[in-house]
Amino acid sequence: MEILTKALILCLAVFVTQAQKLRFRPETKVVQFHKESEKVHQGPYQPNWESIDSRPIPGWYDEAKFGIFMHWGVYSVPAFKNEWFWYKWKTGNPDYVNFMKENYPPHFQYPDFAPKFTAEMFDANHFADVLQASGAQYVVLTSKHHEGFTNYASNFSWNWNSVDLGPNRDLVGEMAEAVRSRTDIKFGLYYSLFEWFHPLYLKDAANNFSTQDYMKMVMRPQLEEIVNLYKPCLIWADGPGGGHDTYWESPDFLAWLYNDSPVKDYIVVNDRWGGNNIRCQHGGYYTCQDRFNPGVLQKHKWENAMTIDKTSWGYRRDTKYSDFLTMDEITQTLAETISCGGNMLMNFGPTHDGRIIPIFEERLRQIGAWLKVNGEGIYASHPWTSQNDTFTPGVWYTTKNTSVYAIVLDWPENNTLNLGVPVTSETTTVHMLGVSTALQWSKGSQSGVSMTIQFPVLAGPQLPCDYAWVLKMDNVN
Repeated sequence: MEILTKALILCLAVFVTQAQKLRFRPETKVVQFHKESEKVHQGPYQPNWESIDSRPIPGWYDEAKFGIFMHWGVYSVPAFKNEWFWYKWKTGNPDYVNFMKENYPPHFQYPDFAPKFTAEMFDANHFADVLQASGAQYVVLTSKHHEGFTNYASNFSWNWNSVDLGPNRDLVGEMAEAVRSRTDIKFGLYYSLFEWFHPLYLKDAANNFSTQDYMKMVMRPQLEEIVNLYKPCLIWADGPGGGHDTYWESPDFLAWLYNDSPVKDYIVVNDRWGGNNIRCQHGGYYTCQDRFNPGVLQKHKWENAMTIDKTSWGYRRDTKYSDFLTMDEITQTLAETISCGGNMLMNFGPTHDGRIIPIFEERLRQIGAWLKVNGEGIYASHPWTSQNDTFTPGVWYTTKNTSVYAIVLDWPENNTLNLGVPVTSETTTVHMLGVSTALQWSKGSQSGVSMTIQFPVLAGPQLPCDYAWVLKMDNVN
């Protein structure tokens, strides 16, 4: 009976996948324009890592420095603990099991949450306005998380997508159109390579990934689908440790993406393309692990994907105020990341009905206000010869053109900042971004101090910002 059941599940999955191809899907009308200088395609690239890794990362990504991540899906309905709700519940985690026992009827199943994923309050234009106010240069929206539910009408996820269920709307399409029509922000998509409970994936896993039914019938066609439909500037792949990259055939997909796809000239990808032998070694820029922040200069372009909510990527109802990063913590993370050559991708999760809760919107607007004053030392900057100061902790450096920028996380005691790294000259000048007059400085008078800078006496509205002050230094070595 068990063998027969598995066979029926497999046959049904195959039938559904084939039937999906017959369904009519209206073409999403989204447009993206790119400057000729942004193009990087130099192929042809071969379907192997040596060739794939030789492709330069398009310059727009390194110059952007700061992006916004959005995790949104059916998990936003229970909104408990984190976005791994389904997996944690079905594998017996007592917190999730007890939550379901106490709040839902005995025979309630995870797919029953989908009709409650309504998004009736979702206004893509409002989201785009908040994103623009945040100062972000790119945004990454979940097209599909590990639960398999797609936020668009996928031909390969029949009756488990946002058009057939829940919102009955193409959330990806609406977001893409709003971002591109109202902002200069680059639009990207997160895509989970695997699905926890898809019968074809479970079958391949049970066969020790010697079969590739899920990869060939779901993953690969879905990846091509989102590229052709939405033409993203970035694909943020995510995947499991199980299954070597030979199962996922990622180099083959990336060769198509770089050679023949409609986004070949400007697409950026990360490093999570299946198997532990890929992450932090192959692909585009490296993410290595969630909240990756090494604190030292890296040899390869990297990204710190982090969350405003310290413990979850998706929205959750069981938060308390202390669970959210403060602006001091956010600006510190940004300074550390940019100084060491990374980008910071800051995540928030919308609610099931399509809202940005106030504390998320506040943080987004706060970082945007900070960047409006201090973005000169962030956008299009590069790591300096030293990443942080040798004398005063909490001072991180960037450089652009001939200027050096010192991001000072704490206002110095007695308004006096001692630095150990910069080598001054007679023509050295120091300005605080947002303050019109130059700052006074002198050569260091104690061991380990190369220069002493006098901060201005400011208070309240006179301060250019409330956290992390950026000094622009010219003619220093």
